[in-house]
Amino acid sequence: MSPSRPAPAQSIAVYRAAEFSATDGANTGDALSFAAELVLDDTYELARDAAPLRLSVQTCGGHKLRLAPDTQAGTAGADVHLDSAVTLMSPNGQTQEALLLVEVDSRGHAVEIYLLPLGALHPNVDYRLVGIDRENLQQKFGQLACVSFTRGTHISLSTGELRRVEDLRVGDRILTRDDGVQPLRWIGQSTLRAVGEFAPICIRAGTLNNEHDLIVSPDHRLFIYQRSDEMGAGRSELLVKARHLVNGDSVTVQDGGFVDYFQLLFDSHQIIFAEGIAAESMLVDNRTRSVLPSEISAAMGEVIPGHSDLPHAGLDLAEALLDRPDATALLRKASGC
Repeated sequence: MSPSRPAPAQSIAVYRAAEFSATDGANTGDALSFAAELVLDDTYELARDAAPLRLSVQTCGGHKLRLAPDTQAGTAGADVHLDSAVTLMSPNGQTQEALLLVEVDSRGHAVEIYLLPLGALHPNVDYRLVGIDRENLQQKFGQLACVSFTRGTHISLSTGELRRVEDLRVGDRILTRDDGVQPLRWIGQSTLRAVGEFAPICIRAGTLNNEHDLIVSPDHRLFIYQRSDEMGAGRSELLVKARHLVNGDSVTVQDGGFVDYFQLLFDSHQIIFAEGIAAESMLVDNRTRSVLPSEISAAMGEVIPGHSDLPHAGLDLAEALLDRPDATALLRKASGC
């Protein structure tokens, strides 16, 4: 496959920094800004009418990020830089992190600053700035980009056995759609608060012919083979993000508590089977690479055939084609389920 194909865009919910202003402290009256201008112990508040926007970003070599054509906020094609991670404390003593991203113009001048909360932010709540981190940005952002299965998900092995993802081991032989049987190279695991961008998506049993509920990370892509083009995509093979299927009924957001996420890595990006649904494995790019152990990352080298050649590029179904209440029913019908 040609490496010139675009990598899958990542959709993140952000607020404009202008909507998050200091109400007490050294920067009183100022909007949230770059790390160099922030002062610990300042208190910030989210504007009452603030509404999250979807920022759609793509990788473009190295650690560079660029706004994708379908972005809701910002200017498509503009570069975006990770500035810092901040830790905020609410009046009840709970803390949460947020990332600051900066959109720049062609001359490298800042155009807009965005706040990407890793948990829920609420208006009329005082948030005290208690931490500023510029060292671990890539790893925190990489966690958002990783596609993950939740504890209890049944994965299809080469033998036909369905094994829970938490019971898999490196070297297990997994059935893939495109390359037959492939050994697992690495298994990642993290426990996160199931809020905001980390709240998993639950696809209820039977929705896409799955025997059990399938619960995955929001940007996890499911593979659909259309026997009839019910979605109007003009092709038979589709990748659909779980978040785009949310309808409040058969597909819901499981917000609250904690979630155990598992990442499954192969030598190449694969479509495997989880609860009977074809779903992607971890794709290594300059966002997700930061979550790998250093020895695994070093062993892979700079260019990773099977990942960097984007073997499943161009299959993503536009969100606009899924913006209808019967989207899951149409996908089920299209696949002949």
